Amino acid sequence: MSIRIVCITKPDRFSPHEAISHYGWVEDETNKSDVTARQIVVKWVNGGIRAYVKDESGNSVDCKVNTSSAGTEFLQTYADGKFSDNLLSLRDCPLK
Repeated sequence: MSIRIVCITKPDRFSPHEAISHYGWVEDETNKSDVTARQIVVKWVNGGIRAYVKDESGNSVDCKVNTSSAGTEFLQTYADGKFSDNLLSLRDCPLK
């Protein structure tokens, strides 16, 4: 199974000290979509589910689990052997 991350929820969008709290995603195989808590999505990726983002050109970049200095696990895009912050450029998830 693979999911495309399409949006994020972050308590303070501009604070570098707060983690993303939820990821919005679409499952490739079924087109099912939802918004799910960070900790659950991290467990999915650690369990073998592929998570990725697509840019405007249709290029895919995989997401891997990274750990902050405070011990918080979170998704981060990973390409060319480096982590980057591409997820922060995604739109905000709509509130439920």
